[in-house]
Amino acid sequence: MRNLGNPHRATDGVPITRRDLIAAAVSGAVFAPVALGAEEETFKFGLTPVFLSNDLELLGHLRSYLSARIGGRIELVTRRTYQEITALLVSGQIQSAWICGYPYVQFKADLDLVAAPVWHGKPLYQSYLIASADRKVDDWAGLKGDVHAFSDPDSNSGFLVTRALLAENRQLAGRFFARSFFTYGHRNVIRAVASGLAQSGSVDGYVYEVMRETEPDLVKQTRIVRKSEWLGFPPIASPKSVASDRRVRALQQALISMQDDAEGRKVLALLRLDGFVATGPSHFDAIAAKVETVRQFG
Repeated sequence: MRNLGNPHRATDGVPITRRDLIAAAVSGAVFAPVALGAEEETFKFGLTPVFLSNDLELLGHLRSYLSARIGGRIELVTRRTYQEITALLVSGQIQSAWICGYPYVQFKADLDLVAAPVWHGKPLYQSYLIASADRKVDDWAGLKGDVHAFSDPDSNSGFLVTRALLAENRQLAGRFFARSFFTYGHRNVIRAVASGLAQSGSVDGYVYEVMRETEPDLVKQTRIVRKSEWLGFPPIASPKSVASDRRVRALQQALISMQDDAEGRKVLALLRLDGFVATGPSHFDAIAAKVETVRQFG
């Protein structure tokens, strides 16, 4: 397993493998064993830090809506890192999860896409490079030598996009930045930059814009230095091993029709999303290209 405690661990360019995840699942290093037969009784839906999951009201409405539309008991499974949720998903310990485009690209042979969120009319979002509000820096090159906050080693917007940008310009994150660390949450990246713990950061543009509404005093202590191109919004996926589970099909329908239901509209309003749409693997080709850019540069 890669060392998640090492803030420079992911600069080695070695992606997590399916063997890593399954080994962790079998050993119990990532999660506690699930009771035999629990998967048949409870539909488990995983949430990564890309999800704005601190709001108990939101989680309550989401659980209520999914329970009514899918049937039976719904368990929302949260973990600190993307890797933990991906391990649960790929190994079939949970039936679906809202993940990031980066782990989807890495494990698309094991995963089926269920739906993608629609934000501002499109199932797309951007990665932002941000700095403290008082910084006089015009572009990403001005961040050289910074203490930089990344979100998660398996985050597209919070890590991969910046690594690919640097690789395209023949730069390594470990040399371009004086120091970098992972906050394990996009909100935490913004907080790190706003507080001065980091001079700059890589963050999910959707989270940043939502926080501009919900926590304006915090966000105004930062500024956007660069926005990436539009990329596939973090999707909901399920393991291929549960493709025949009628609840997965019910989940897809529940997500796509969420805006037609009063409880579903409450969820969308709290998330600041327009809805969900079905999407295919090609929607994440641009992210796959960034993975390849980083791989080739080393």
